Amino acid sequence: MTAFQEWLYDSSPAASIIISVAIMLICGFLMTRLTKLLRLPNVTAYIVTGVLIGPFVLNLIPQSVIDGMDFLSDIALAFIAFSTGEFFKFSEFKKNGAKVVVITLLEALMASVLVFVVAHTILGLDLAFSVVLAALASATAPASTLMTIRQTGAKGDFVNTLLQVVALDDLVGLIAYSMAITLAVATSTSGKPFSFGGVIVPLLTNIGVLLLGGLFGFLMKLMMPKKRSTDNRLIISIAMLFAFCGICAVLDISPLLGCMSMGTVYINVSKDDKLFKQLNYFSPPILLLFFVRSGLNFKLDMLGTSGSIGTVPLIIVGILYFIVRIAGKYVGAFLGCLIVKKPKEVRNNLGLALIPQAGVAIGLAALGARTLGGDTGQALQTIILASSVLYELIGPACAKLALYLSKSYSNKLEDLVPEEEIPDGDKKSNLEILIERIKKIQEKIPPRTTDAENEKAFTEAAEENYRAHIDAESHKSFALRRRKK
Repeated sequence: MTAFQEWLYDSSPAASIIISVAIMLICGFLMTRLTKLLRLPNVTAYIVTGVLIGPFVLNLIPQSVIDGMDFLSDIALAFIAFSTGEFFKFSEFKKNGAKVVVITLLEALMASVLVFVVAHTILGLDLAFSVVLAALASATAPASTLMTIRQTGAKGDFVNTLLQVVALDDLVGLIAYSMAITLAVATSTSGKPFSFGGVIVPLLTNIGVLLLGGLFGFLMKLMMPKKRSTDNRLIISIAMLFAFCGICAVLDISPLLGCMSMGTVYINVSKDDKLFKQLNYFSPPILLLFFVRSGLNFKLDMLGTSGSIGTVPLIIVGILYFIVRIAGKYVGAFLGCLIVKKPKEVRNNLGLALIPQAGVAIGLAALGARTLGGDTGQALQTIILASSVLYELIGPACAKLALYLSKSYSNKLEDLVPEEEIPDGDKKSNLEILIERIKKIQEKIPPRTTDAENEKAFTEAAEENYRAHIDAESHKSFALRRRKK
């Protein structure tokens, strides 16, 4: 142990926590500078950072601090789940019809079924572990796919279908996890035989949480009328999310479905997506700490062991999970598109764009590890973290390949802007034609990224608050001058 480590470990609890958080934030940011050069997503940087500063490499963060930050998984997932609700607009759902639902269910559930068959039936792993691992296989991480769509300016039926599927995919993943963890707890309770009531009661509890989350979303709308200042809207929304997570913690149930329901009800009754952008701009430091902490909990020494889940080493389980999930996503997406009669460009390539897995799956794995506990929970988190890094390494390349093979974008100028026929009496020079086509390409460039929109929403909120403060000060000053007269 170095002098710095001894000093940090021996510091007061407050100093140890503050310095540890600063180290996590700074190191996480610096690692993104490297992964940005490699065109890798930030999530990969955060997980790698956690591994490097964790107990198996540099050991910079005291174990007491790591254990004390367990609440981060609830808070981070509350933000993720609430943001997921934004995409579940009833108007869009009615417009898109049942085709997207069919594709999403098949690609998500096919991955889960195949993973369960391999894990429990072929490898003989623990039932509770296999059920939860299979449920996690349904979730995806659309961030890298969306980033690739923006970079290439891709458009068309394939892109529209992909965006609609990933919007519903996390919803399916959250529901699948909630059901799986309920079943896992019911079947793994020591000393108690499996009972039908042991499954029904928790499921009814989750339905109650779903309804309670919807009520919180409606209350959030009532507490935030249009005249409410933007900074207070941010305070109220975060307070509501924290309060809901606290209630769920008291009841010892997952807040995921409830937070998602809260976001869904709020967006449908308020039609206000600005709040989601403000929260998305506010949440990155919290998500950074969560993913870095996930890396800190990554047990490298467990990869060569089987733990208590079976006789197969975790590294073998992780590799098979990585491969089987990809196969399930591709086959499920293919069958779903075949059933709803999507063209072959969509049918043959949609599964490639659904490979990445990170945010939601890592958060769910953290909750699952805490719920299952012991070696089973650690094994679950180890496999998901290791496979998520691999998925994020190949995800962007697979997404770009899928967009290219589906003919959603092209690198050829004549494909981007077809050359128009020019009448014989109005001949133009090659330079003039090139300039016109460049202008048309610029018109087709996609709008600013979500990050820019989030920043704009946050900046507008700050400016609005500043103007309100100035107006209040001016009114106060005017009132004082009138009193003096």
